[in-house]
Amino acid sequence: MPALSTGSGNDTGLYELLASLPAQLQPHVDRQEDLAFLREMFGEKSLHSLVKIHEKLQQYEMQNPSPVIHTATTLADDLAEELQSKPANTEIRELLKLLSKAHVKSLLSVHDTVAQKSYNPELPPLPDDIDDDEDSVKIIRLVKNKEPLGATIKRDEQTGAIVVARIMRGGAADRSGLIHVGDELREVNGVSVEDKKPEEIIHILAQSQGAITFKIIPSLKEETPSKEPKFFVKALFDYDPNEDKAIPCKEAGLIFKKGDILQIMSQDDATWWQAKREGDANPRAGLIPSKQFQERRFSQRRPLPHVQPMRNSTRRSSGLRRSFRLSRKDRKTNKSMYECKKSDQYDMADIPTYEEVGVYRRQPLDKYRLVVLTGPVGVGLNELKRKLLISDPQHYGVTVPHTTRAKKSHESDGVEYHFISKHLFETDIQNSKFIEHGEYKGNYYGTSLDAIRSVLSKNKVCLLDVQPHTIKHLKTSEFKPFVIFVKPPSLERLRETRKNAKVISGKDEKGTVKPFTDEDYQEMILSGQIMEFQYGHFFDKTIVNDDLTTAFSELKTVLKKLESDSQWVPVSWTHT
Repeated sequence: MPALSTGSGNDTGLYELLASLPAQLQPHVDRQEDLAFLREMFGEKSLHSLVKIHEKLQQYEMQNPSPVIHTATTLADDLAEELQSKPANTEIRELLKLLSKAHVKSLLSVHDTVAQKSYNPELPPLPDDIDDDEDSVKIIRLVKNKEPLGATIKRDEQTGAIVVARIMRGGAADRSGLIHVGDELREVNGVSVEDKKPEEIIHILAQSQGAITFKIIPSLKEETPSKEPKFFVKALFDYDPNEDKAIPCKEAGLIFKKGDILQIMSQDDATWWQAKREGDANPRAGLIPSKQFQERRFSQRRPLPHVQPMRNSTRRSSGLRRSFRLSRKDRKTNKSMYECKKSDQYDMADIPTYEEVGVYRRQPLDKYRLVVLTGPVGVGLNELKRKLLISDPQHYGVTVPHTTRAKKSHESDGVEYHFISKHLFETDIQNSKFIEHGEYKGNYYGTSLDAIRSVLSKNKVCLLDVQPHTIKHLKTSEFKPFVIFVKPPSLERLRETRKNAKVISGKDEKGTVKPFTDEDYQEMILSGQIMEFQYGHFFDKTIVNDDLTTAFSELKTVLKKLESDSQWVPVSWTHT
């Protein structure tokens, strides 16, 4: 092969030779797969970029750049001294003034410092005590700044050796490509690790800055590159590795909050996944508990928040929403609530860990996402929903409930209610056609799935307020629900903002309307805490109803973004 040159003229550079190799080798390659492999290998953009950099550096090196002098400061002083002995004229005075300026002196001083220093890379010398039979030893030097190396170590239970347990994706060790899982660590910066615990070695590495030299015996096992696809999950719980006694390395852990979107980088370890927060500029992954491991840890019943017992603890029925039992034409006719047939207890089958998600953005012809409002009794759900309906009745709609009670003279079927027989209602219950249903004074009331579909089919945003335990039944690709939790403010703010408000009493048969009491406020706050604790992983947005006008403005802003912006949703919703 002719010698390569990177000079100008007609000489063929390495870059040009690399680009022409597949065509030159084509007559000598029999199989198309081999030719495709060569084209792919030699056509790799990163390889071409490296070769270009190599050629530029080689051209620069051929010019043999070197400073003319490395004593510019001394030369300037000598020149100034000689000029002072000469007859002064305009040019000499100007030059002397220039040479006396502080920034010029500093510039010349920096020039001399740089000129006297060699910037050629120097490899560390090989240790003198390498055994002859240790021909597989590797001496690796990595530059460590403030970021961790991105590797964890452990002691091999069989051999007692310190080995690399995992390489964190995107970390310094991973980017170097020099350290691999299973490599045996012998020395760090010339210090033997044979008699040290992994914690002591981690401490040495944490304290080290700049270049770190490792003596490593490579693993005999050939490491196969992971081909698992990277995917995203929504965290359904808070996690702090500093509070986790089970994590193998707290420094390698990733802190996240409920609702954070995490990109899963590796599932090589069944117990500890590697992940990073979506949009995080730090390329290094961190350790998080795997879904299976976290589910096992959550399998024990979680304790409810600590609350003080209240006097007269007979609570009003949380029951069905007021929209089930109030005519839209006669909102002032208040009737007492009734029990919902669904259990309000924490469903232990739902263990909130991670939910795989993808990006969804509504297209112009798509139906609107179902908007679900939930919150404790008295927090203001109906007021917020009513203000939305009044603000734009052509854009927002509500479901028409079903009932088995007799139709009144001023009512119309399909307007106030869908009036159906008790037998048909019970049949629909058996066929799971209702989201919520209940019974009051011998009559059934409920909201059906078809009622939701009816609103959505009219190209309207369907506003639905339900109890939080029913949300999981709505989480389908058909409805794509966006769940808003309306949370009560502090006790002091409730007293201040609800001082003139009325509440429907559930403690008598007459449906008495009475002012809110402190007991009502405490019950509202307690109910909200329990909802948030048990079902918070279903909530996409929390709005504190501290002030109705402010809460409504925030709600309108959220719904506007919901219709125009991209959102993270369960990945199954993006496949339809």
